Amino acid sequence: MPAALRASRRRHPATWQMVLLAEFEKDPALRVHVILLRREVERAFDFERHGTVFHVLKAAPWLRLASLFWVDTLLIGRVCRRLEPDLVHAWGMERGAPLVANRLRRPYVMTVQGLLGWYRQQVPMARYERFLERFEPRCLRRAAVVTTESNYAVTYLRERYPGLRIQQAEHAPNLAFFQVRRRPQVQPLRLISVGTLGFRKGTDLLFQALDRLRPELAFTLEVICGPDLGYLARVRPMVSPALWQRVEFKQHLLPQEVARELETATLMLLPTRADVSPNAVKESVVAGVPVVAASTGGVPDYVFPGRNGLLFPPGDLDGFVAALRTAAQHPAFSRGEVDAAALAQCREYLSPARMARNFLSAYRLAGFKRPLAGASPEKGGSG
Repeated sequence: MPAALRASRRRHPATWQMVLLAEFEKDPALRVHVILLRREVERAFDFERHGTVFHVLKAAPWLRLASLFWVDTLLIGRVCRRLEPDLVHAWGMERGAPLVANRLRRPYVMTVQGLLGWYRQQVPMARYERFLERFEPRCLRRAAVVTTESNYAVTYLRERYPGLRIQQAEHAPNLAFFQVRRRPQVQPLRLISVGTLGFRKGTDLLFQALDRLRPELAFTLEVICGPDLGYLARVRPMVSPALWQRVEFKQHLLPQEVARELETATLMLLPTRADVSPNAVKESVVAGVPVVAASTGGVPDYVFPGRNGLLFPPGDLDGFVAALRTAAQHPAFSRGEVDAAALAQCREYLSPARMARNFLSAYRLAGFKRPLAGASPEKGGSG
C-alpha cells in the first residue's frame, strides 16, 4: 500500500469486495477503478495495483454527512468526468453511495449490504443508521438494478418494491476460508464468535447463554470483534464474573488471521437478531466449522440444521441455550465436524467465481454493453 495510507486507522476489511476485485482482475475485458474518500490523507492521489486503479480523495466525514453526501458527489463526479466509466457500482447505504451514484447521471448498480428498513423493525438503531434509513426507500426506487445476497432479502425487496430489478449475488468469503485445514479442539470445546458487539448482533445473548451453560460444559470462548468494546459495559452485569475467565477478545484481525483461528474452533456462534447475510456465518460454513446461529434473514441459506449446524429463533435465549447444549452432545458437531455434502454445497454456492458471474449479470441488466467473460446469471439469480 502507498505510504500515505499505511498510517490510516484500520477499517472494516470488507472482504467480499476484495474477493470480487480479485475475480474481476482475471477478466481482460474489465478495467476497474476504485474511488475511496479518506480524511487522513494530506492530498488526493492515485495508485495502481494488479491493473486496478485506486483514486484516493481527501474529505472530512462530518462535511460529507452535513452536505447529504454532496461533497462526495462533487469529488467523485470530478473523477468520473475524467474516466467516463461505462458503469458505476454503489456499495451499500452505509456511506450514502446510492445517493451519490444517482446524482452522477450514469448507469449504476446499487448493492444492498444491510436492509436498514428491516433492521428498524427488528431492533433499536443508532442515530446515524436511522438517518440513512430515511433515504433507503428513495434509493431503492431510483436504482435501475439492485443486488442483494440472501433469499430472504430478495423476497423482502420484491414485496415492497414490485418494479425493482433484483439480481441475487451472494458475497463470497475470502479464499483463505476455503483453504482452512481443520484440526478442531474438543476438550475443552473451543467456541468462537466473529462480528461487531451490540444488541443487533446478540452479544447479550451470547454471554448470557454461555453463563448458563458454564457449570455443565467445559469450553473457552474467543470473540473476534472490532475496536469498540463499549457495549461490554452493559453486558457485564448480566453474567457472573467467572464467565470472563473463559473469554478472550481479539481485534483488528485480517481475513487470513480469522481463517487461522477457525482451524481449531469447535463451533461458531452467532445469535444475531437481524442480519441480511452475515459474513461470519459464510466464512465458517465454507471452512467446515459447525455453526449455531439464529434463524434470521439469510442465515438459513447457509446453515442446514443437523448437517452443518443448528438454528434457533432470533432473540430466544432459551432456544439458544438448548441449541448449544444439543451441539455439545451432537456426535459430529461436538468434534467440530460437518456433513461433507453440506460443506461441498456451501463452497459451490458461495464461490468467488459464482459471485463474479452474478455481479457481471447485474451489470448487464444495468446497461453494461462491453463483452464480458462468464456473464450468465446463476439459477434463481435475477428478477
